[in-house]
Amino acid sequence: MTTALETRPGVRDSFGMHLRHWREHRRLSQLDLAQEAQISTRHLSYVETGRSAPSREMVLRLVARLDVPLRERNALLVAAGYAPMYHQRALDDPALVAARGAVDLVLKGHEPYPALAVDRHWNQVAHNALAPLLRTGAEPALLQHPLNVLRLSLHPEGMARRIVNLAQWRAHVLERLAQQIAATGDPVLKALRDELAAYPVADPGPPPTGELSGVVVPLQLRTETGVLSFISTTTIFGSPVDVTLQELAIESFFPADAATAQALMALVGAV
Repeated sequence: MTTALETRPGVRDSFGMHLRHWREHRRLSQLDLAQEAQISTRHLSYVETGRSAPSREMVLRLVARLDVPLRERNALLVAAGYAPMYHQRALDDPALVAARGAVDLVLKGHEPYPALAVDRHWNQVAHNALAPLLRTGAEPALLQHPLNVLRLSLHPEGMARRIVNLAQWRAHVLERLAQQIAATGDPVLKALRDELAAYPVADPGPPPTGELSGVVVPLQLRTETGVLSFISTTTIFGSPVDVTLQELAIESFFPADAATAQALMALVGAV
């Protein structure tokens, strides 16, 4: 069966097709969206079918109500005949010096615990000195640029063979990807989720243990110093108007128990 993601409009498709795609992806009827955008259902129907051309203000109002990501807002603006509104720069662009400085400050400030920054497809773009400890023993091919941290974590030749609670961590990763796909409609993320879901789980391991096991899903890694247990948080930029910044996330790992905290403090001097 063909899905909405597989029929995603291309760069040559009309604004109406893009709009209908996002409306259906958000599971809204024309009436629902019309009420949200405070326009008539007839006018919205005319816009979707191409009988009426939307103003730039109307495009921006509709994409805001549909919570369309900035990258896709640019695509809808272009499809409607207007110039893109949101810049997309490399993280090392001079215009993003302050933002890159903030990322580096957060990563460095999180030591002696691991932290890394990823783009919208979970490719690593920066990390602190402790992050490489998480991927010790992974096959070199998985560490080549672009390094996809989710592929690395679940691949049988990556971190998966060292994750004690692999079944629980795998379910957590796949669910998180599913939520991102629902929010963004990104077919690359869907392909990544399908790939990760197909990886074998030969030994799922026992359920996680510890004080936080009933609250969050920890990442429990088998290492030379014993099992290290982490919980993670995600940091994003508030109110970004740049595509790159909206799609950037910092994943910070905290010790989930005292033994892990002590082990990391002992290791930090050797990094």
